Amino acid sequence: MKTDGQESAHSDDTPHTPTHGMKRRGMMLVLASPPGGGKTSISREIAKRDPKTMISVSATTRAKRPGEEDGKHYYFVTRPKFEEMVSNGEMLEYALVYNSQMYGTPKAPVEEALNRGIDVMFDVDWQGNRSLSATAHEDVVSVFILPPSWDALATRLHNRAQDSEEEITKRLAKAKDEISHYKEFQYILVNHEFENSVERLRSIIDGERLKRHRLRGIDDFVSKLKPGK
Repeated sequence: MKTDGQESAHSDDTPHTPTHGMKRRGMMLVLASPPGGGKTSISREIAKRDPKTMISVSATTRAKRPGEEDGKHYYFVTRPKFEEMVSNGEMLEYALVYNSQMYGTPKAPVEEALNRGIDVMFDVDWQGNRSLSATAHEDVVSVFILPPSWDALATRLHNRAQDSEEEITKRLAKAKDEISHYKEFQYILVNHEFENSVERLRSIIDGERLKRHRLRGIDDFVSKLKPGK
């Protein structure tokens, strides 16, 4: 739900999506995993390699951390402002996290990107996926990223050296709940090895880009193929 990727001046066709110049609507690529499952690293790599993807920027009521930039990592807003955005229908989804801070996805920048044929990636939990799927069913492609084993997940959390043992214990407890919701997702990706996981996710993206309902002008294109036209 953060961003470092921006669109560059490329056509709607990439070497991986042979749609013969047809315009298409972007998709909302919802990625979820238990803490330490790898969704953030994978989504950042996809955004770096594919100019037709970007990572959604969330709004949050928490304080800015050192090195973070407003509008790049998050939109940092006050609690009253966040609640105003919710009341005005300006959020695609939102949630209270750890009973303290609000996080949510502003609707306008996502819709603008989708209309330009940009695929927007969401780094969310199962609740975020449920909310987005309910409000934007046709646009959502959901992928749940699983660790290869429970021991591997615990090792990854310890190796990050970002959290205390108490915090790691909390994250592992949260992971059990997250994993229990895997059936709500369209695709399952087991993250055995980073590069392989990135390529498999790119394959999912390539296939979804060819879905008929995303292609604008497909009826005209097919009509021109008919004899006598």
